[in-house]
Amino acid sequence: MSADNRRAIGLAALLAGAGATHFAMPKFYDAMIPEPLPGTPRMWTYGSAVAELATAAALLAPPTRRVGGLAAAGLFAAVLPGNIKMAIDARKSDSTPYRVGTILRLPMQAPLIAWALKVRRSAR
Repeated sequence: MSADNRRAIGLAALLAGAGATHFAMPKFYDAMIPEPLPGTPRMWTYGSAVAELATAAALLAPPTRRVGGLAAAGLFAAVLPGNIKMAIDARKSDSTPYRVGTILRLPMQAPLIAWALKVRRSAR
């Protein structure tokens, strides 16, 4: 298996896992939804889960991999406001590991976007 395929499959696995956890633990993700968004937090949680699962599927199929890579980059950029909200809200938490984890999560968006764009560029 080529490095390009492994990279795409790894990204698909990450997104599929994230999508599945949105359905398994929606309350955790509901808390990340910024208040100004219309609709309910649960609608956004489930909607993002569907988007992550669909993007994972697109990454697995070589004919749709380029679109999947772009969609993944867009998803990683789109969730940044939720990650920022989570870090701000975590200041009230008694759990130091949780507070630190929410802050460390923020700079991870850049390498995730780069990974997604690399998958897009390498797709045929």
